[in-house]
Amino acid sequence: MASTSQAPSPGARTAHPDHLGHVIFIAAAAAMGGFLFGYDSSVINGAVEAIRDRYDVGSAVLAQVIAIALIGCAIGAATAGRIADRIGRIRCMQIAAVLFTVSAIGSALPFALWDLAMWRIIGGFAIGMASVIGPAYIAEVSPPAYRGRLGSFQQAAIVIGIAVSQLVNWGLLNAAGGDQRGELMGLEAWQVMLGVMVIPAVLYGLLSFAIPESPRFLLSVGKRERAKEILQEVEGKDVDFDARVAEIEHAMHREEKSSFKDLLGGSFFFKPIVWIGIGLSVFQQFVGINVAFYYSSTLWQSVGVDPTQSFFYSFTTSIINIVGTVIAMIFVDRIGRKPLALIGSVGMVIGLALEAWAFSFDLVDGKLPATQGWVALIAAHVFVLFFALSWGVVVWVFLGEMFPNRIRAAALGVAASAQWIANWAITASFPSLADWNLSVTYVIYTVFAGLSIPFVLKFVKETKGKALEEMG
Repeated sequence: MASTSQAPSPGARTAHPDHLGHVIFIAAAAAMGGFLFGYDSSVINGAVEAIRDRYDVGSAVLAQVIAIALIGCAIGAATAGRIADRIGRIRCMQIAAVLFTVSAIGSALPFALWDLAMWRIIGGFAIGMASVIGPAYIAEVSPPAYRGRLGSFQQAAIVIGIAVSQLVNWGLLNAAGGDQRGELMGLEAWQVMLGVMVIPAVLYGLLSFAIPESPRFLLSVGKRERAKEILQEVEGKDVDFDARVAEIEHAMHREEKSSFKDLLGGSFFFKPIVWIGIGLSVFQQFVGINVAFYYSSTLWQSVGVDPTQSFFYSFTTSIINIVGTVIAMIFVDRIGRKPLALIGSVGMVIGLALEAWAFSFDLVDGKLPATQGWVALIAAHVFVLFFALSWGVVVWVFLGEMFPNRIRAAALGVAASAQWIANWAITASFPSLADWNLSVTYVIYTVFAGLSIPFVLKFVKETKGKALEEMG
């Protein structure tokens, strides 16, 4: 599903102040999909140890149950664009809302481990859909003058969703007396944690009925008058809407739908620029960032932190993630994508290396020595901060800008798929690696963070301030 890329007419560059509040509401409603993306991705953090205990499974099987949602993510992301182009952006959001709701209920009331895994896949499919449809819809309904800021709603919603899920988990754990399997509302606490997502999922579905369809989709199915009405809603009355419609239609006719075949070439199957996009995606995941969001409670408990405190640390890490994301949003257009990526890589190396050092010490009475414990905790927050202010945002900006127009959609799809696969590899391998040697596991992540520095210096070109047509 392509996003609008045409140059706006002068009259379309500013939104009438009376309409800005309405546009913000529309973008925020669409970004609820991003909130659910973040919430559903990280809420499992609160249930990992309870699932291990209830179903008496080892680390390898547990990892597959946690990581299996990523299979659904990949499928949802790969199919969402075609679904949205066929039935509309709003219907696509509504399908995702239903899937989020069904997944939350099923995950809270599993019969066995196999159906918990099935509900996780369904939730993953919804995450994949939300990861595609939210940014595309916001870009298509936003007035050009506000598109960048409104587009950032999606990433902000994701990190807020992660933080809220950890706060809710922490509150529910306290209500259950610090026991993930303690009774709460007739269920075990971890089941309630997974079930609470019904609330934002239903809200997302309801909000989808309160926002308009994308003018671009309406034009693609011949509903020109309705498209003009919605353009008037979001851009004000002081615009030549016949000209705006003609402009969008001209851009749609001009766009070429790229295919996988267009990516082939060069010495190593894909064109070099495609490999650079894949490299960015893989490095983003191979530094181990999702360990911080899927397994942080388990990690802290493994080095002697009590469950309630471990959940609180997961929440504080999520707050740091929000802070870092805001920093990135402020500076990505000021100092550039490449410098920000390099700053982040250096900071991640320091944080991960300190974690590897701290976890290399033997536990004393089931806990890390005091000094190493504090170093591990602070270093974990440093790592998340530097990731969030750099690679967490910059990679998505690069992927949206770095490919030539002719192959952008297909190349972005391949790079995003590589990201989900790398995410799965890290998520599925961590429990077994941690059982083997937690310190060496963090050394591996440190090495990848270090290798990202020469990769960016040698292969990645700055895209700040360049028109999309300049990319080649």
